[in-house]
Amino acid sequence: MIEVKGFSFTYPTGSRPALTDVAFEVAPRELCAVVGGGGAGKSTLAGVVSGTVPHLTGGTAEGVVRVNGRDLAETPLSGLVGEVGLVMQNPFNQISGARFSVREEIAFGLENLGVPRDEMAARIDPVLEDLGLTGVRDRSPYELSGGQQQLLAIGSILVMRPTVMVLDEPTSQLDAAGNALVFEALGTLKEQGVTVLLIEHRMERLARAADRVLVLDRGAIVAQGPPGEVLADERLEEWGVSPLRYTVAARRAAARRLWPDRKPLPVTLDAAAEGFGETVTRLDRGDRGDRGDRGDRGDRR
Repeated sequence: MIEVKGFSFTYPTGSRPALTDVAFEVAPRELCAVVGGGGAGKSTLAGVVSGTVPHLTGGTAEGVVRVNGRDLAETPLSGLVGEVGLVMQNPFNQISGARFSVREEIAFGLENLGVPRDEMAARIDPVLEDLGLTGVRDRSPYELSGGQQQLLAIGSILVMRPTVMVLDEPTSQLDAAGNALVFEALGTLKEQGVTVLLIEHRMERLARAADRVLVLDRGAIVAQGPPGEVLADERLEEWGVSPLRYTVAARRAAARRLWPDRKPLPVTLDAAAEGFGETVTRLDRGDRGDRGDRGDRGDRR
């Protein structure tokens, strides 16, 4: 699991903290998403949990970060190889360029650790299958689509069998098809018992995939909780996060008494369809609440 308590961090050349008094926990097998506007501190948080910040960046840190009970301030990066995996925005930054096939690329990290060949084979083939890469196992990594390359980057980390995966906007450079592939892979990670911290901006998919959502604004956590609660918060735009279109439509409908009373605002298409379906049924019965025909005519004018 991930534990962050009272953590603040300032880069060596920073004029203000990149993170301020951040505190949260991610339970085992949980997918926790982090959202926020530009400069909110999302990538810094990804670096903190993966151990690269401040080990590689330097800077001033206060507070505690633990992964599976291990204090990251006291654990060298070499000691985190089997614990935490980091997947970055651009898969090109993680493809070694030293191997000529997808299978060899996934094996690269295991080779560096001196894992016996038989064990390597036992690890690699299931990863290829789980991520849907078996059919391209002999192709060059540079012949893959963007989505497949990101899956390859995930597979190269997953084969190391970390218990925690940190993904820093892994779909930011992908089209819709690649986006879908990556989110399918996230489901696979959860099934395998991996704890996931996901930095992401594609809100519609987050609403369906995440167990919890954190909102960062100017380096501080301003909201955290279930997706249905956090992603429907009317303050999202103040925090630099674009609200979901389903939520916006339902909020406008609620202002005109066209959203079912006591029904939460939707953050998914299914929830929106259900809510508006109830409204249509009510209107078909002639029940317009307190609006009446006069209110309709007034609105049209």
